[in-house]
Amino acid sequence: MKKMIIHGGQRLSGSVTIGGAKNSTVALIPAAILADTPVKFDMVPDILDVHNLMLILQSMNVHSLFEDGVLSIDPTEIIQAPMPSQAIKSLRASYYFMGALLGRFGSATVTFPGGDNIGPRPIDQHIKAFKALGADVFEEKGTVHISTGEKGLTGARIFLDVVSVGATMNTILAAVKADGLTTIENAAKEPEIIDLATFLNNMGAHIRGAGTDVIRIEGVPVLRATNVHTIIPDRIEAGTFLSLAAAAGDGIQINNIIPEHLESFTAKLIEMGVPLEIGEDSVYVPKALDLKAIQIKTMPFPGFATDLQQPITPLLLKADGSSVIVDTIYPQRIKHVSELQKMGAHIRSENDMIVIDHTEMLSGATVDAGEIRAGASLMIAAMMASGTTTIINAENILRGYGSIVKKLSDLNAEVAIEDDHVKTMVEK
Repeated sequence: MKKMIIHGGQRLSGSVTIGGAKNSTVALIPAAILADTPVKFDMVPDILDVHNLMLILQSMNVHSLFEDGVLSIDPTEIIQAPMPSQAIKSLRASYYFMGALLGRFGSATVTFPGGDNIGPRPIDQHIKAFKALGADVFEEKGTVHISTGEKGLTGARIFLDVVSVGATMNTILAAVKADGLTTIENAAKEPEIIDLATFLNNMGAHIRGAGTDVIRIEGVPVLRATNVHTIIPDRIEAGTFLSLAAAAGDGIQINNIIPEHLESFTAKLIEMGVPLEIGEDSVYVPKALDLKAIQIKTMPFPGFATDLQQPITPLLLKADGSSVIVDTIYPQRIKHVSELQKMGAHIRSENDMIVIDHTEMLSGATVDAGEIRAGASLMIAAMMASGTTTIINAENILRGYGSIVKKLSDLNAEVAIEDDHVKTMVEK
């Protein structure tokens, strides 16, 4: 078990560069097995999820190499084989292999994935889409079996009952080599879906409408990579550092941002009174004073992202008055609440709402990063707090934030990652 040790109370300053989007990367790596040539990705974040996905690729005789932010994948000798259960169970996004394997082989057998436990994330819309494309699906002891037999996949009209990023991406992966036209209605609009479609289109796919609620996919028989695909910047990592900068910074420049991807988030910071200076691909966050309480409701993109409700929470503790967060996507995403209370935060969860009252002082404590974004929330709170905070289960933070110790240390933070065998400390 890894622990993150943070000595709080340091005012932060300097600059940080945002890495490639985790939520793109975890779909793009499974998508690579659809290619009939080797592929390369640039701006790949060095996070645990990437290394787990590489283990899954290895189990299918897909060779991969990750160096200096570039991930090379060669699926030309791929075989159908059982995927390693440990990697599958630790990684929710492994479910993208369902669509990718179905598109490649016409069949897939995937153990039901793990990842963050933040309430129900059913895959019924994924299954609905696969069936519409002509696949037979049954589940047995936590394993999903999907097969088209000899008939193959055929394009279809698919209306998603709920807006789902995962179901939209999985349907694209399954349909991109299917016979005929597939139309996805009520599709999710997230930038990561556009990133996936761009990667596939650059290999010869015919995908139109990504970023809108209707996506049309004309199946093609072959996909060939001819260039390196650069992954878009991670808007969730960017939002996390924006919140950190406003909460504990004396002036921080955040580089490699697409501001349009963060408009719902930056609008709330401005509403609070944070004097952001937004450039073409960067945001400067001056020292923030006299913050006002706000109300937040998470919504599908372009609304306020559910992945950012926890990272903004420590900043809301500095606002005068009471702020309220309603998470309409995952109402049970409250693992950070009880942990922040241990640090002295005036925060509570009631009636599917999180209420955050002004808190003058936080104190270091031992807290638990129950999932990625809860860990990010605790990390920011620890920077604000007096004394030392120990965040256990820090593996969850490392799943979503690449090179996090170095990035924080470069901003003048005192932070270390420790585990039972190795201690790595990078301090100013």
